[in-house]
Amino acid sequence: MASKSILIICGGGPAPGINAVISTVAKIFLKDGYRVLGLHEGFKGIFSENPEIKEFDFAHADRIFSRGGSTLIMSRFKPSDEKINTELFAQNNVKLLVSIGGDDTASTANRITTYLSKENISIANIHVPKTIDNDLPLPDRNPTFGFHSAKDEGVRIGNTTYEDARTSQNWFVMSTMGRSAGHLAFGIAASCHFPMMVIPEMFNKTEVTFDKVVRLIISSIIKRKIENINYGVALISEGIFHIMPDSELQNCGINFTYDDHGHPELGNVSKSHIFNMLVQRKLKELGVNIKSRPVELGYELRCCRPIGFDLTLCTLLGLGVKKLYDEGISGCIVTANSKGEISPLYLKDLQDKEGKIAPRLVDINSEFAKLCFQNLHYLTESDFDKAKQYLDNPKDYYFNDILEDAY
Repeated sequence: MASKSILIICGGGPAPGINAVISTVAKIFLKDGYRVLGLHEGFKGIFSENPEIKEFDFAHADRIFSRGGSTLIMSRFKPSDEKINTELFAQNNVKLLVSIGGDDTASTANRITTYLSKENISIANIHVPKTIDNDLPLPDRNPTFGFHSAKDEGVRIGNTTYEDARTSQNWFVMSTMGRSAGHLAFGIAASCHFPMMVIPEMFNKTEVTFDKVVRLIISSIIKRKIENINYGVALISEGIFHIMPDSELQNCGINFTYDDHGHPELGNVSKSHIFNMLVQRKLKELGVNIKSRPVELGYELRCCRPIGFDLTLCTLLGLGVKKLYDEGISGCIVTANSKGEISPLYLKDLQDKEGKIAPRLVDINSEFAKLCFQNLHYLTESDFDKAKQYLDNPKDYYFNDILEDAY
């Protein structure tokens, strides 16, 4: 019988801190006499007749700890009718499957280990939650690893962009990742003191349209212009696209491609370019001479080096994998609270009656969010008279009316 081993896989997209998790898990299991195997291409490797396996030693595990990216090649592969390579687990005497990814990765890992048990291959599985979107509903609103590092990189680029706007007396229309929630956009915009941010959660009382987003940005531009501030940055979360009605996407003149789940493949288009062109078109229509340029915060956020916060969190989660495994716990997500205490979280505790997990959204009713929204730059009723030199009907650009709410 081969020496006992653990198998590590990574699913979904990259996030800062993946290598820190892999490094920590590898070191602590090597110390306990296990072989540590990494599987390239995530679940695709499990269903391959010739999986590409990386065996870790201490030197490699130690070397990758603080690096960005992932030493294991990642894949968004989701199995359907493919046959599991059971020999991969049997021949290597795998005792634990460690999955790193989002909730889809966690549920797939559960299904795989359930199937293996029916084939008389009993292995534990523990999942480490990862996403820069920070939209997994972890207890006590604890962040997913990678979020703070991605936000930090976004703030670095955002501050540089804002300095360019100030230096050149221009505007920038910026977009950042976040499929379902606006955590990244909110965190970056608040940290950079951008005069305008647009996130999906703001449209909780009205339908989102391209026109409304453009009017929010124009509102900020005109507000600053009447205060003799001729520069700024407006940051938009890409999640805006995901909550738009189909009619908006179909009539916007953009030929989107769609993934297997019916989502527009936003990675194929520049969201900032789309909104910047719409803003420029509206400014020209209004006769307002303001230059704006697009800046896309995309894939460059995913593989940056993790900051200290995430290195600590990833270390804790990696150690937590070993703790839960030693306690005989399986089929769970490893979580840590603010005190550094490890506990298991099960998918059933997060799922609704239909088995779906609702994303964690920005709490726009929190005091912090309300204060941030109140202190963005946009037209208020007291600005209408001055704004009439640029707008025929300033009320159309009133922040509260556009969103049908008052912050």
